[in-house]
Amino acid sequence: MSPQNPARPYIDKYTWLPSVSMLLVSFISYVDRNTMAILAPVILRETHLNAEQYGFIISCFSIAYMVGNPLWGRLLDRWGVRRGMTAAVGLWSVAAIAHTWATGFMSFGIARAVLGAGEGATFPGGLRTVTQTLPPSKRGRGLALAYSGGSLGAMITPFIVTPIALRFGWHGAFFVTGSFGMLWLILWQFVGRGVDRRTEYTTAAFPWKHPAVWAYISAYALGAMPLGMILYDSSLYLHARFGWEQATLGKVLWIPPLGWEVGYFIWGTILDRFGPRFRGLLLACMLLSLPLWFLHSLPSGGLVLAEMFLAMFALSGFVVLAVAYVTRMFPSDHAGLLSGIGAGSWSAVVALTSPSFGRLFDQHNYELAFRIATLFPIAGYALWRILNNSKSCSQPLSN
Repeated sequence: MSPQNPARPYIDKYTWLPSVSMLLVSFISYVDRNTMAILAPVILRETHLNAEQYGFIISCFSIAYMVGNPLWGRLLDRWGVRRGMTAAVGLWSVAAIAHTWATGFMSFGIARAVLGAGEGATFPGGLRTVTQTLPPSKRGRGLALAYSGGSLGAMITPFIVTPIALRFGWHGAFFVTGSFGMLWLILWQFVGRGVDRRTEYTTAAFPWKHPAVWAYISAYALGAMPLGMILYDSSLYLHARFGWEQATLGKVLWIPPLGWEVGYFIWGTILDRFGPRFRGLLLACMLLSLPLWFLHSLPSGGLVLAEMFLAMFALSGFVVLAVAYVTRMFPSDHAGLLSGIGAGSWSAVVALTSPSFGRLFDQHNYELAFRIATLFPIAGYALWRILNNSKSCSQPLSN
C-alpha cells in the first residue's frame, strides 16, 4: 500500500521548504505544551494544585505522547506525511484550546493527555519529511532544522505567553496559543503538496531485538531525559528559590531553551561536516551535562540560568546524535516509526520521573532532584556504548 504521489527521489527546487514547515509545526507543538510550564506558578496558586499533582499532570501528557509517537510514526509511514500531520495538528490544536476551560487536576489531566496524543506526530513527521526531501549529505542539518522548532518554541513561549497572560489571564493565553495550529494547517495545505514521494510501505516486522534499537533508546530516552525536567520544572524552581514572579520569569525563561536551539544546529553541522563519529560526540555530550550536578549550589539566578543553558545544549546532542545513529542503521521506510520510538521512550522516562521530581520540589529537596537528573545522561551513554559494541551493530541495515 502506498498513498504517496509519484515524484523525484528528492525535491529539487524547494529542498528546504518542507523542513522549514516541520520547524514551524514543532515550534507550535512546544508553544502549546510549554504554555502550562511557563504559567505553572500562577495556575498552581489559583487552582490549589501542588507540585506533585502538577507532576502527574505532566505525566498524563507524557504517557499519551509516549503512546502517540510510535503510533503516529507507523501511520505516517503508511498514510504519508501530508494527511497524517493534518489529522495530528488538528487534534492537538483542539486539545490546546480546551485548556482554556480546565479547572483542576482532572480537567487539566484530560486536556494534557489529548494534547500529548496528537503531538506524538511532531518528530516522526519531521524525520520522515527530512528523509524524503533531502539527500543524505544534508540530513544532519535538515534534522536539526526540523527538530529545532521545539527548542525555539520553548525559548520564545515566555515572550508570547507572559504578556497575554498578564493582560487576559492564563485562560486567554491557552486560547491564543492553541489557535496557532489552525493557522499552520492552512499553510500546510500548500506546502505539503508533493512532500510524499513514492515508497513501498513495508509490512515486515520491525526488528525490535536488534541491539541498535535499544542503543538508540538508551541514548535518546535516558541521555536526554533532563531536558524534560528543565523544561517543565524550571519556572517552579526559579520562583521558589529566587522569588521570581510571572513577569520576571517571562523575561528569563528563554535562556535555557536557547542552549537547546543552539545545540541542535551545532551537533547537526558537526555530523554533516565530520561524519558519524558517534562515540566521541556522545561522550562529549555526557561530559558537558555533568555540571548539572552542582546547579543548586550556584549562588545566583544568572549562574543557574547559564548552567541550564549549558545542560540543554549538551542534552540536545543526545537527541540529534541518537536519531542520526539509528537512521544510518535502518532503512528509511521505517523513519516515522524510528522517530516515534525515540521520542516515545523519552516521554515514558519523563512520565515516570515527573511525579518524583515534583515530590522532591514540594519537599524543597532541589539538590537531590538535580543530582538524580544528572545520572540519566551517564546511564544513557554507558548503555549505548555497551549495546553498540554488539557484532550486530557493526554493519548498518539501511538501504
